[in-house]
Amino acid sequence: MTDFTIKSYSELINTLFAKHYNIISFIEFINDSNKRSICLRHDVDHLPQNALKMAKLEAKAGITSTYYFRAIPSVFKPEIIKKISDLGHEIGYHYENLSTAAIKRKNVKCEMKNEEEYQKELYEAALDDFRKKLEKLRKLYPVKTICMHGSPLSKYDNRDLWKKYDYSDFGIIGEPYFDIDFNEVLYLTDTGRAWNTSWGNVRDKVKSKYNYNFKSTFDIIRALEKNELPDKIMLNVHPHRWHDTFVPWTKELVMQNIKNVVKGIFFRG
Repeated sequence: MTDFTIKSYSELINTLFAKHYNIISFIEFINDSNKRSICLRHDVDHLPQNALKMAKLEAKAGITSTYYFRAIPSVFKPEIIKKISDLGHEIGYHYENLSTAAIKRKNVKCEMKNEEEYQKELYEAALDDFRKKLEKLRKLYPVKTICMHGSPLSKYDNRDLWKKYDYSDFGIIGEPYFDIDFNEVLYLTDTGRAWNTSWGNVRDKVKSKYNYNFKSTFDIIRALEKNELPDKIMLNVHPHRWHDTFVPWTKELVMQNIKNVVKGIFFRG
């Protein structure tokens, strides 16, 4: 079976069910007392129509998961967001406000001589951008959780916004990178079109006692079948990486390999 297809994703989900994991959204996971549970999370970076396909598959299987949407025009599609929420899934905001504000203020920085003044203005602008985009998304769904977008080519880590501000002031009750103890929860992410890779992953990393080396989805499936994984897992699946037809599957493979090389040059070169 080819990896990163809807078929291989379905096989992973079926194995989780067979091993009696409770598969739930992030907002459910925060207060979950079930000993054996999976927080299923999706960062919708591109191709929101793929997210809808995945959401339908999960709903048919009786799963509720979380879909974090970016606020860019190619991703923020109200009709798709509404359809996914109507299927019973949680909708969250995939924020990238620091990196976005930095791009918009590139010329402003050149005009400012005081770095402290620039940083203060940058963070204020990023917070205002966060507020406006959160309000826009909340017109479609009562968002209670958020998750940072890695923005790998930006020097800014979007999570740093919360070093100066508090997302709870906006009625947000959870952000995975801040509100999960990853020494108690295994984190698995397909960032870079691989699993927990160091080469294609700039920021989607956590500090954890767990250290698994999975080269494919089928490695994860085999580990599950052998009962080698812990009871608590957060699984981050990017819908745009998973295709069942040859052309989009190949395009994603090639483009992601190029991106991984670029990341390697910029951040490890």
